[in-house]
Amino acid sequence: MNKLERLLRPNSVAVFGGKQAATVIAQSIKMGFAGEIWPVHPTKDEVAGRRAYRSVAELPGSPDAAWVGVNRHLTIEVIRALADRNAGGAVCFAAGFLETKANDEDGERLQAELVAAAGEMPIIGPNCYGLINYADGALLWPDQHGGIRLAEGGHGVGIITQSSSIAISMTMQKRGLPIAFLMTAGNQAQTGLSEIALGLIEDTRVTALGLHIEGFDSVAGFERLAARARELRKPIVSMKAGRSEQARRATISHTASIAGSDAASGAFLERLGIARVNSLPAFIETLKLLHVTGPLSGYRLSSMSYSGGEASIMADTAECRLVHFPCLTEEHRARVRATLGPLVAVANPLDYNTFTWNNQPALTATFTAMVSGGFDLNMAVLDFQRPDRCSNAGPYWTIVRAFEAALATHKAKGAIVTSLHENMPEDYAAELVARGITPLFGVPEALDAAEAAAFIGSAWREPTAQAVNIASSGTRALGRVTLDEAEAKARLMEAGLPLPKGIRAVSAVEAVSSSEALGFPIALKALGVSHKSDLGAVRLNLRDAASINSAARDLLPLGSGLYVERMICDGVAELIVGFTRDPIFGVVMTLGSGGVLVELLRDSATLMLPTTHNDIEAALRGLKLYPLLEGYRGRPKADVTAAIEAISGIAAFVQQYAAIEELDINPLIVCAEGKGAWIADALLVSGENNDV
Repeated sequence: MNKLERLLRPNSVAVFGGKQAATVIAQSIKMGFAGEIWPVHPTKDEVAGRRAYRSVAELPGSPDAAWVGVNRHLTIEVIRALADRNAGGAVCFAAGFLETKANDEDGERLQAELVAAAGEMPIIGPNCYGLINYADGALLWPDQHGGIRLAEGGHGVGIITQSSSIAISMTMQKRGLPIAFLMTAGNQAQTGLSEIALGLIEDTRVTALGLHIEGFDSVAGFERLAARARELRKPIVSMKAGRSEQARRATISHTASIAGSDAASGAFLERLGIARVNSLPAFIETLKLLHVTGPLSGYRLSSMSYSGGEASIMADTAECRLVHFPCLTEEHRARVRATLGPLVAVANPLDYNTFTWNNQPALTATFTAMVSGGFDLNMAVLDFQRPDRCSNAGPYWTIVRAFEAALATHKAKGAIVTSLHENMPEDYAAELVARGITPLFGVPEALDAAEAAAFIGSAWREPTAQAVNIASSGTRALGRVTLDEAEAKARLMEAGLPLPKGIRAVSAVEAVSSSEALGFPIALKALGVSHKSDLGAVRLNLRDAASINSAARDLLPLGSGLYVERMICDGVAELIVGFTRDPIFGVVMTLGSGGVLVELLRDSATLMLPTTHNDIEAALRGLKLYPLLEGYRGRPKADVTAAIEAISGIAAFVQQYAAIEELDINPLIVCAEGKGAWIADALLVSGENNDV
């Protein structure tokens, strides 16, 4: 049995507290919960019409679930008594625990005491509302909500959030999303979000899972969740808070300036095959699409509307997205044209016009021809007239029936999309879900949902990623030592990584002699300077002794010495390959467009370690820079294979040394095919007294 089985799907519920406890009981009675409800109150004989008991000891049995709505000190006592009674689990409503640590020194201690009191008994929270089980009518929930109980044998999605307020808002949605379970995680003192999610997806009535994440409780827990979700074919969509985080720790590398914790979180979710959206409407719409159709096979969409206005909006909204409306082949266009009048221009998105308005056979023929293209999702744009002011919705349902028939003919997936979310009544949306058609509210949100569903389908076709190497996660080293470029490159060269030959020099004379030994052209740099270009601390393409001598005299006052290096020639593109240590995920790699404009361009991808050649290649292909590597406008093609090998080697080097706090390779110069990829500059930061 799952650890949370009794708590999530109880046959008996004990409720502790006053006013909120009465609400919990009333909510379960209203929802038709068939199990036992046992109020516990020290003075009252009954609560909400049910007999009350004085204590845990007086209860007629061991409750499967408990909702504990007393003060934080008494909560600990109640939890200890429930654990001794072998209860199935409890929701801890009270606040004043770890979340108050900054202002209340008792909060952290009390949370530790709460966890100790629970022992092996699962607890949710503290500082959370609890659980709504719409499948069985069991509500451990102290407030109003907007949901309805699932019909017998019905299915719905599971939603978990760390915010009780957002949870309530999601129950109030009028978008036709059937919810089976909704839970809040609170402080996650003992049971984390990933463990709650694992409990929910085992329920056969749950079709998909939505996670509103403020923080990850466990990297390994999320990896287990993603693996199990894939086994059960139950997709997960997330909304991760913290995208606009302003306060990032002080660092000196380019990498850290563009690789904040949110980038690492996004890379982690992507690695797990968990889709990510950035708004509550997109979250709801994606859950609906996943509930009705499941993941999509690809990113190819069709769109049909009776107006060119909607067709244009669909096409424009798809711009710069992975989901797209592919052009029709001539054969496909001919099939569609044969069903329409001569004045209709056949394209995708399709404006089929109003010539066949309310003509179901004609509409069915057009839709069937359009859907025959094997698209991953077919969309019909349809804004219903408001029923309170308009008299006849019949023509709109004619379109629905024709669309439904076309989908059935080709066993295709389909969605009705409104341009404005208010233009589909809630009962209409529920009817579409019952017909196996996803009602999607709003064009941007519809395409967000399609892209998320296609991402999951694509991720599930790939092998499961290796577990993230979190050995180097945790608190950063207090003392940090920045190696100069000569020291950093010496260590990289010892690891067999591709670097041009270089020599340290302390004078202009040494710089000249070193240049002659290495061979021209030369790159000359001041050592001990983090961002050389910003300070004019680097001179490139020096071709004679006089140039070296002059440049050396200019650079010596800027740093702690000079680095003389053979100039890298035939460069096609510059990359940044950076690593920084995340407190949750360990060392994280940033790969992107490099050079002096790295922060301005913000063309980068974040990868977890360990990574594979395929991961690196996919990240490169996702960069805006990538066409340059392929030989943009007649330029020479870059040695992409050598770049991937170099990046992989650098990642292996970083994983070998736990002392590395940051490593910034900027740029990695990728030369023409057959001429390699070379580390042109390196900044390495290690923990104090830790050898690299």
